[in-house]
Amino acid sequence: MKNRIIKLCLLLTVMAFTATTVEAQARKKPVRKAAKRTTAKSANRSKNQPTAAVAPPPVDTVKPAPPEAKLDIPPIKKSLRNDNAIERNLVKDRIPLAYEHIREDDAVYMQRVWREIDVHEKMNLPFVYKAEGDQGNQRFIYILLNAIKNDSITAFSPDDDRFTTPLPFQEIVKGLVGTPKVIQVPDLKNDPDGSKGLMRDTTIVDEFNPDKIERFWIKEDWVFDKESSRMQVRILGIAPLKTITNDDGSYRDVTPIFWVYYPDLRPIFAKHEVYNGKNFGARMSWEELFESRMFASRIIKSTVNNPNDEFIRSYIKDPILALLEGDDMKERIFNYEQDLWSY
Repeated sequence: MKNRIIKLCLLLTVMAFTATTVEAQARKKPVRKAAKRTTAKSANRSKNQPTAAVAPPPVDTVKPAPPEAKLDIPPIKKSLRNDNAIERNLVKDRIPLAYEHIREDDAVYMQRVWREIDVHEKMNLPFVYKAEGDQGNQRFIYILLNAIKNDSITAFSPDDDRFTTPLPFQEIVKGLVGTPKVIQVPDLKNDPDGSKGLMRDTTIVDEFNPDKIERFWIKEDWVFDKESSRMQVRILGIAPLKTITNDDGSYRDVTPIFWVYYPDLRPIFAKHEVYNGKNFGARMSWEELFESRMFASRIIKSTVNNPNDEFIRSYIKDPILALLEGDDMKERIFNYEQDLWSY
């Protein structure tokens, strides 16, 4: 009897649980339908709404770098035949003579002098000789530029004539040619008659004009050697100067482009000949020209009575008086040697 009662209770419990589950599933069905309807409505709404525009790819707003300044140095074209009536092999074998050693104790007197060479003077015309040779263009500025470009010598910054800061060749090009300029010009392609006023950018790159290198600076020391009892001069550096003009073409000023150490240039100068208008066969080398002082110059600065280390033009404005002041410095150095002798 007890077993029947237990079975009946279990049967009722199972039936009650089944009924509860069916009722719960029946209640969930309309919720699912509503969800589906809501999804359908949202889909219809999304179809009716305009689609969002696709973002364009990012545009590079960085402008291209302007072209760098270029310096067109004429290439060196060597003759394939003997371009002379005689064999000129001595030029290739020239080497500069070593300087006579001066002991520090024997240098009892020394003055430093800065000179300026003007290529327009008759004695300095070889500096602008324009012919071509086996060593390239014969102009003095091209001899310097070829030596620097070929890494034969090192150029130094014009801000300091003590040879402290090496100067890359590209910086020399900027000093000679300048930085390319971007200007606006009428756009004739899209606006031939100019009625729309359209403009376009164009880059202006100046060309190197060797005729603007009209002057050179020379830095040298005058030393009296008591062992040999004579005054000796040693050139230390050379700097080409670029002429700066105003907008109307009038002269404004000159500025150095770079400095080169003269002792480094001596082996190169020994292989380059100097133009001789009176006898084309009797030509000396550039090294001989500087050592023999075969050039005209004027003193623009000296250590003689110059405690402020100034150029003559900074405290003497008149050019004639400045020239006389330079001659006076030259005479003082000369008189020191002469006063040591008794006649």
